[in-house]
Amino acid sequence: MLIVFIRSILLYILIIFGLRVMGKRQIGELQPSELVITILISNMATLPIEDINIPMLMGAVPILALVGFEILLSNISLRNKKFREFVSGNPVVIIRDGIIDQTQMKKLRFSIDDLMETLRENSVFDVRDVYYAIVETTGQVSILQKYESQTVTTKMLDLKGSEQPIPIVVVSDGKIVEDSLEAYNLGKDWLLRTIQSNNVHVKDIYLMTADKNANYFIVPKSQK
Repeated sequence: MLIVFIRSILLYILIIFGLRVMGKRQIGELQPSELVITILISNMATLPIEDINIPMLMGAVPILALVGFEILLSNISLRNKKFREFVSGNPVVIIRDGIIDQTQMKKLRFSIDDLMETLRENSVFDVRDVYYAIVETTGQVSILQKYESQTVTTKMLDLKGSEQPIPIVVVSDGKIVEDSLEAYNLGKDWLLRTIQSNNVHVKDIYLMTADKNANYFIVPKSQK
């Protein structure tokens, strides 16, 4: 049992390392080649765990080989458009100028139910509101609504304004996030002075955010 536990932890660390090396993607956004590699890695990782007679190297070496192969494919894809199209395919337009392309729908085996579900996921409940819909290589569908159905923006209303700085977390559950302070050049001294002016201690703060202009927001820990 101890051997299985140790093997599981080691393979877990190895797979996390491999996925980090390959890059960050949501599972639903994996390219076909990345999805295949992920499935193969998961299957190979189970072999040394299920059978302790199989050496760890029999699981680790194929995993590292697949990770290296995926990195190689990614680098080739970055440099060669035709190879990238061969491996990942091309985006496909299924609604063009407000008209559903039934031929492309059949080629993709995309049913009406699939289309309507995808529209709802994009907060569109009427197909008549769609101007363009494109199935990306990851399987996700990008939608452009017709002008009259789009959400009103400040540009449409010709309103003037400026970009607002994004607040980031500077204290998380009683702990100072020093990277955030450095990113906004606020400094730990500013943080301590601000906290002191609010008559609280760092350990008593559940969440504190701040932006580049030193505007802050504090959520104290709840008293049990």
